[in-house]
Amino acid sequence: MIVAEIYKQSDGKIIGFSVDGHANTAKRGFDIYCAGASMMSQSTFLCMRDYLKRDFIWDAAHGRLMMRLKDAPDDLTEVAFQTMLIGMKELEKLAPQIVKVKEKLFLGGENK
Repeated sequence: MIVAEIYKQSDGKIIGFSVDGHANTAKRGFDIYCAGASMMSQSTFLCMRDYLKRDFIWDAAHGRLMMRLKDAPDDLTEVAFQTMLIGMKELEKLAPQIVKVKEKLFLGGENK
């Protein structure tokens, strides 16, 4: 299963995300659900790094990508994160048994 956790501040603005897991619906390199989730999360990561030039912490491993802004989110970061969230929710609608999207409140280093 692929689990996308979207980290939000108390004002509702997104500050980061974690996408973890595998769909296991096809052999490696041919799984459309893994490809979709990977492209949405990686595109958001690259947008923050290369286009918006935001500072963030991140971690990546096989089947996992996590990033969280170091500074407060703004209108531009919100557009990038919301675009990813919309795409992940659409993927979840197509395959709710394979993809789960969770929105979590982020408070000072802890997720609730």
